[in-house]
Amino acid sequence: MTDNRIALVTGANQGIGLQIAKDLAAKGLTVLVGSRDLGKGQIAVREVGANAHAIQFDVTDVASIAAAAGRISKEFGRLDILINNAGISKIGQPKGAVDDIVKSGRISSASLDDIRAIYETNVFGVIAVTQAMLPLLRKAKSARIVNVSSGVGSLTRTLGPGGEHLRALYGMYSASKTALNAVTVGLALDLAPEGIKVNAACPGYTKTALNNFMGTRTVEEGAREPVRLALLGDDGPTGSYSNDEGPLPW
Repeated sequence: MTDNRIALVTGANQGIGLQIAKDLAAKGLTVLVGSRDLGKGQIAVREVGANAHAIQFDVTDVASIAAAAGRISKEFGRLDILINNAGISKIGQPKGAVDDIVKSGRISSASLDDIRAIYETNVFGVIAVTQAMLPLLRKAKSARIVNVSSGVGSLTRTLGPGGEHLRALYGMYSASKTALNAVTVGLALDLAPEGIKVNAACPGYTKTALNNFMGTRTVEEGAREPVRLALLGDDGPTGSYSNDEGPLPW
């Protein structure tokens, strides 16, 4: 057991997740680095610092999620913060410009297997991890859940004035983030009576493996909003969707 707040970050062995873990550790939290590959998680832990621990699980594998929850319960006793960061934007390793990659993810032509694979990680994986960790979150005084979403999931922005670029890109990844936003609202409504705050963070177009490192923002910039929402005080919102410039329309 520790008096430090304990945060679990999924997909934390690289990219935005790794930076979120570093930022939380720098603020004195005990950080659990979630990773599908334990070896990669252990390497990441060395970057995060002394208060970090690698936790192996795959968000699409309920048995590994349950094992991770059991380990956290045994070793730490509770969970104060859950950041659902793990996500995928494409199937396999397609090459080329983002626009070309997105064409393969059009809702009208993408294979059902590919769409299901995106949703398994980005939507159902979030639900599975959250449900498994809720007993631990309920043991915390002021639990926080942050779902790392994306601005491309905003239907209002996509269909509204100035949304031409979002309409050009909208496909199975965007739709999965729209669905994740709906899951965020559902969780926020369900858990509000218990004081557990649930919010969605847009990191912006950050340079990571998710977009073949074509983003325009650094991981330090991309981590800002997830970290801010993870550390919300009791007067902070629940059921919100925002980036580091402010609220976003659903």
